Amino acid sequence: MSDKSKSSRLVPLPTNAFVPERDVDKDPILEARHLGIDFGGLTAVDDFSLIIGRTEIAGLIGPNGAGKTTVFNLLTNVYQPTRGSIMLDGYNTAGKSTHQVNKMGIARTFQNIRLFSQMSVLDNVLVGLHNEMKENMLAAVTHLFGYQKEEKKAKARALELLDFFHMADLADHQAGSLPYGAQRRLEIVRALATNPSIVLLDEPAAGMNPSETAELMENIRRIRDTFEIAILLIEHDMNLVMGICEGICVLNYGKVIAKGSPEEIKANPQVIEAYLGRKDG
Repeated sequence: MSDKSKSSRLVPLPTNAFVPERDVDKDPILEARHLGIDFGGLTAVDDFSLIIGRTEIAGLIGPNGAGKTTVFNLLTNVYQPTRGSIMLDGYNTAGKSTHQVNKMGIARTFQNIRLFSQMSVLDNVLVGLHNEMKENMLAAVTHLFGYQKEEKKAKARALELLDFFHMADLADHQAGSLPYGAQRRLEIVRALATNPSIVLLDEPAAGMNPSETAELMENIRRIRDTFEIAILLIEHDMNLVMGICEGICVLNYGKVIAKGSPEEIKANPQVIEAYLGRKDG
């Protein structure tokens, strides 16, 4: 077994969770414990628990309507959970705003692309860099020297991130004019600009052709290896999920029905039934 595949092997923690072997001696970046949320008497997510290692690429899968995006909304505090707790890098996120949780180290993309389509590619990334801008609003308004210095530094960082995705030459283009795949990449760049410890990707391969999906897989690996962060993705493309994720959590009707490695998930009868339906006779 190669060192790379060995480091990706899931190993148990004392809490009965599993993380990649390379992360076993580090505190998990994300711990969701018994999360649940009700909407008007309807339980959308119930008893959801998940632990993610500090450099893990993890997948959250399930049939349409299983509650996956609701889980993302809970993890980013778009929704406050009815039950349970979320620890991000050891800190409880209870009562925090979405902006505060983002500053704590969690960033996300969306199933439906949410770029500032009329703004330039560069300006979209600069929006993400606001967490690192140190000068106050007065300096921003008056363009004092300190702010100009920070602005120059931010633009350099934005171009560096764009270059990572081979998009620096598109910096002055209008975001909404980019091809679909490039818009997807730009949304990921903007998420990375917030300097996260974990990025949540909501169906990043949606609408992509096979070559774009292959490039996306390589980019996700590069993000993990270069920035040394964790990635949790929702995705319906099972080739992508099975090809890149180390740990996979499966939701159905708001409940976790399986957790494990890609090999374990592919062979799990409950997962097969959830996707294909029960065979009669």
